[in-house]
Amino acid sequence: MKLAALAIGAISLWLLVAGFDKGMMMFGVSGKVLDLTMLAIELVIAVYLLWLGLKHKKYSVVILVVIQAALLLWFELVFGHTLVELPNNLFVDQFSIIMALIIGIIGSLICVYALGYMETFHEHHKEIADRRGMFFFVIFVFLSAMFGLVFSNNLLWVLFFWEITTLCSFLLIGYSQTAEATNNAFLALAMNMLGGVAFVVALIYLATLDPSGQLLELSTLLTSGYAVAIVPAVLICFAGLTKAAQMPFSSWLVGAMVAPTPVSALLHSSTMVKAGVYIIVRFAPVLTGTTEGLMIALVGGFTFLLTSCMAISVSNAKKVLAYSTIANLGLIVACAGVGTYNLMWVAILLIIFHAIAKSLLFLCVGTVEHRIGSRDIEDMGGLIERMPKMAVMMFIGMAGMFLAPFGMIISKWAAIEAFIQAPFGIIFIIILAFGGSATLFFWSKWMGKIISVMRHQENVEKTVPQDKWTVLWILTALVIIVALIFPLISSVLIEPYIMDIYGHTTRLAEANIIIMLLMLGLLMIMPFSMLFESKTPRIAPPYMGGRTTEGGMKFHGSLGMSRDLVLSNYYLRTYFGEEKLFMVGVLACWGIILIALVMVVGVVL
Repeated sequence: MKLAALAIGAISLWLLVAGFDKGMMMFGVSGKVLDLTMLAIELVIAVYLLWLGLKHKKYSVVILVVIQAALLLWFELVFGHTLVELPNNLFVDQFSIIMALIIGIIGSLICVYALGYMETFHEHHKEIADRRGMFFFVIFVFLSAMFGLVFSNNLLWVLFFWEITTLCSFLLIGYSQTAEATNNAFLALAMNMLGGVAFVVALIYLATLDPSGQLLELSTLLTSGYAVAIVPAVLICFAGLTKAAQMPFSSWLVGAMVAPTPVSALLHSSTMVKAGVYIIVRFAPVLTGTTEGLMIALVGGFTFLLTSCMAISVSNAKKVLAYSTIANLGLIVACAGVGTYNLMWVAILLIIFHAIAKSLLFLCVGTVEHRIGSRDIEDMGGLIERMPKMAVMMFIGMAGMFLAPFGMIISKWAAIEAFIQAPFGIIFIIILAFGGSATLFFWSKWMGKIISVMRHQENVEKTVPQDKWTVLWILTALVIIVALIFPLISSVLIEPYIMDIYGHTTRLAEANIIIMLLMLGLLMIMPFSMLFESKTPRIAPPYMGGRTTEGGMKFHGSLGMSRDLVLSNYYLRTYFGEEKLFMVGVLACWGIILIALVMVVGVVL
């Protein structure tokens, strides 16, 4: 297992060294037998899902499986004999290399972490059947499918790997086989299959335009012009919205938190949702300057704003991370939907920084939960004393999500500058301002909780296995290293990719880079200083409002009464309640999506 993970990471790095300066490289892997094999596997998956849907009485899944399978069979019967063998079914460029590094390095580290985690998981949950063999098999299939997706130039191949990721996420979310896990797994399956149906419709439309199938080549489609590409672009981007858990489809990713923590980390950082934003960013040049692109961008923008606000109202740590993920994916979608060259630069940077920081935070929360018996933020008070190293890692991970000079805040700053120059940019600037404020609120109160100092706290992190520490320290180092070298990442990988597409690109000024490096050095002083505790700490009795408290944190009130002193964060559920904001987002985003689909129908007619 560890050797396999190491090999995947090493090959990803080799690909970076071998191909970063080559531009787009095409590969002629083809063959009708291979295409038919992929179709056969998709139909086998459809039969399996049909059986499960009937068994569990999930009739929405049954209907979607039947529709998608019928469309695939019709496509093969009508167009199968007219399709020519495409000469370049695979390709590698700077963007696919970036995605491969995320999948290969982050995904492999999560796999290594999962070895120890799943052992502890089954020690804590003896009622759950131990199916670790299946668990790790599916994870490696998941990673393999992601590699296939980001290197495929044939949209039929992209669809095949797309559906494999849907199946893997379904199996992993439902791993525990409890009623809650099964329901949430089917919810994720239904929403992603809805996107899969739209994907197949896009392929049928392209085959109708050109029965030879030349337009099924992604590199050809992206340069075919608005009239040809906009309809499949919108349909495939709709599939991307479902897989990236954008509103109104965000509930599946929140429900996926029932899965073991390594699954959550995979879904949020290197697989599932990254496939969704990957395909939308691929189609960004087609969406540039179009009303359809603006509609997709608005879905992402509203998702960013509303889920950032929803994160304020929850104390479940994994749920906060889930809403944060959905929000940041929304910002990526907003950038890709507007699709200008500088917003494309922002979108790719966001993908990189988010993957590293979020994987670190999910794994940290999973480790903390096993040691303190809770994933509630309010129960993480004094974590700096109970698990000091873990608290430092979480602090750095959170800083990576919203503090300068880490990449997320740099990307948001660049997004504001880019939106100023874009059509209707003022809408997105307002969304960024309010959504960013909500982000500051929910991250700050969590950070404050973990570094609060409390009395009589026992250190419980000594029982964490070394394998977990190794993975967590590597991810922590990556958060810092990527912040240091992101100008190099930009100049070597992102800028050449954007230059090839748009003919010009975004560059950082040298002065800005120096300022960011200075800020990084200053910012690291606080978390690393936490590792050095005074040998003779001065402990003073608690004090509140002029009335001293007892050693047991009791407050002396009036009439001689003593009350417990309780410190808690504000969650403002009256204003930012999940249900209230979720319904607003569902209605708004469905309305925007329907407008975009009506516009697509108008283009077809």
